[in-house]
Amino acid sequence: MTAISSAAIPLVRTRPWLLRPPGVYRPQDDTWLLAHALSASGMPAGARVLDLCTGTGALALTAAAHGAGAVTAVDISRRALAAVWVNSRLRRLPVRPLRGGLAEAARGGPFDVVLANPPYVPSPVPAVGAARAWDAGPDGRIVLDQVCAQASSLVAPGGYLMMVHSAVAGPDKSLDQLRAAGLTPAVVATRSIPFGPVMRARAAFLEAAGLIVAEQRHEELVVIRADRP
Repeated sequence: MTAISSAAIPLVRTRPWLLRPPGVYRPQDDTWLLAHALSASGMPAGARVLDLCTGTGALALTAAAHGAGAVTAVDISRRALAAVWVNSRLRRLPVRPLRGGLAEAARGGPFDVVLANPPYVPSPVPAVGAARAWDAGPDGRIVLDQVCAQASSLVAPGGYLMMVHSAVAGPDKSLDQLRAAGLTPAVVATRSIPFGPVMRARAAFLEAAGLIVAEQRHEELVVIRADRP
């Protein structure tokens, strides 16, 4: 698989309207980068799709609009699931909200396609409240490690996982863990973006932890695709 350069996937200028209650993660550049990569992934018609950490359901809706037969959108937030229900019903798309995490998602699997835009921002303190949508421990990998470890049980033979996260959270670790889980991973899309408010506020912590270099104020978003033979 060949990585898609950032220039090959233009920023979405007209983004779809989505209901987003307070405290629900707003779709951002990572969401849309993964959405475009999914659109170019050759998803089979009628695929069973799982969208982990769905938020407003932007990725679940993208999969459904591109011909998925059934989409399960998982989140721990009741507000997020309410948003998914409204956003999918307004578009008459086959998306089923499910409250929970990986354990609850796995009961409905395996799936032909698994999508994940999990929390990955390194944080010096435990995640609470709305910050659960982005904070992910000192190295940003609390949720990423779980997704990689369970990928082989979530993805059906012949299916694939597509996951996005920042290079600050260690894409090489994700690639190694996915290989260890028996999948064949590769980076298929990247984009460099300026730090948002959370990353800017945390720059000193990130520098002290060795996660960024001095004065770095950009991060690279990385989409990984991992196929299960």
